[in-house]
Amino acid sequence: MRARKKLNIGLVGYGFMGRTHSNAFRKVNNFFDVAFEPVLKCVCARDGAKADAFAKQWGYESSETDWRRLIARKDIDLIDIASPNDTHADIAIAAAKAGKMILCEKPLARNAYQAEKMVSAVKKAGVANMVWYNYRRVPAVTLARQLIGEGRLGRIFHYRAKFLQDWTISKDLPQGGAGLWRLDVKVAGSGVTGDLLAHCIDTAMWLNGPIDKVTAMTETFIKQRKHTLTGKVQKVGIDDASAFLARFSNGSLATFESTRYARGHKALYTFEINGEHASIFWDLHDLHRLQYFDHRDEGKVRGWRSLHITDGDHPYMKNWWVPGLQIGYEHTFIHQVADFLEGLDTGKMPRPDFRDGLATDYVTDAVLASAKSGRWVTVKKPK
Repeated sequence: MRARKKLNIGLVGYGFMGRTHSNAFRKVNNFFDVAFEPVLKCVCARDGAKADAFAKQWGYESSETDWRRLIARKDIDLIDIASPNDTHADIAIAAAKAGKMILCEKPLARNAYQAEKMVSAVKKAGVANMVWYNYRRVPAVTLARQLIGEGRLGRIFHYRAKFLQDWTISKDLPQGGAGLWRLDVKVAGSGVTGDLLAHCIDTAMWLNGPIDKVTAMTETFIKQRKHTLTGKVQKVGIDDASAFLARFSNGSLATFESTRYARGHKALYTFEINGEHASIFWDLHDLHRLQYFDHRDEGKVRGWRSLHITDGDHPYMKNWWVPGLQIGYEHTFIHQVADFLEGLDTGKMPRPDFRDGLATDYVTDAVLASAKSGRWVTVKKPK
C-alpha cells in the first residue's frame, strides 16, 4: 500500500447527503488503494448545536456556522457542498476563488444560469471539481456503459427511464424548512424535474450521449401548502410530477417520467435501453443486477439474462467481498470518492464534473420551459 497524502475536507450540510458523503470519506481508504487520505476536518451548518453533534458522531475535528469562515480556513483543501440547492452557487464560486477543490451535490444549481457561473468560476480558478451523480458508479450501471461502449447493443433505438416516489401525497404536508426545502421552489429551483429526473438525465447522457430536444408536461397536484418558516399558506411552485419525450443526438428516442405521487413507490428508479442487437434493463431496487438480452444468442436459449454483478471482473467489485456477495447504495459514494482521489493523483479527473452538471441543468431547464409553453424545446449545450 502506497503512502498517502492528507486531504482536509470541509463539509457544508449535515443532512442525508452529508451522511452519505461523510461515510464515503471515512471508508474509502479501507477498500481502495488511493494516494490520498480524506481527513474530516470541519463540518459547517447554520445550527451550531446540530453541527457540533454531527461532528462528534462522524469524527469531524471541528465545526463552523458560517461557510465563508470555512472557505477562508487555511487548513481546508476541499469544500464538499451537501446543503440545499439555493446555496450551491454562492458556496462553489467563493470556494473556487479561494482555490479550493469542490465536490457538489446534484443538481449543480437551481437553474442553468447559476450553473454557468459555477462552471466559469472553477474553470477560471483551475480547481478540481465533481458533481455527486452517484448512480453512475453503481457497478451494474458502469457495466452497462462498458457493454454499450463495446458495441454489444449496436445502434440505439430507445431509452426509457422513470423515478417514482410517493412521499408528498398528503395535502397536510407543509413546504419549506430544513426537512422540506425540496417543496419550496425558491430553495429547490424545481420539483421532481431537478431532484429526481436530473439523476435519470445524467445517467442517460452518460450512457447514450447528448439530448437534443424535449417536449414535456408537468403538474402540481397540491396547489397550496403551509410554509414551515412563515406559518402562512402559500402557492406551491415546484412540480409534483414531470414527464417528457426526448430525441438524442444519436437519433434514438426517449421517455422520462418522475413523480412523488406514485403510491407504493419510495425510490423506484429504472432504465431500459433497446439497441439493434441487444437490450439492457436496470432497477435501483435490485441494483446489483443487470438484465441483459442479446438477440444474437441461439434461438432456443435466447432470453433475458439476470447478471449478478459481484465478480472481480465487474466494475469496482474486486475491492469488496468474495463473488456472490453484493454491495448497495452507500458504496456508490465510496466509488466516487475513490475515483476523485485517483484522479488527483494521475491528473485525469473523473466525471461528472461541473460542466456535465451544467449539461443536465440545461436539459431540466428545457423540460420546464417546454411544460410551460407546450412546445418542443432545443436543449442548449455547454461550450
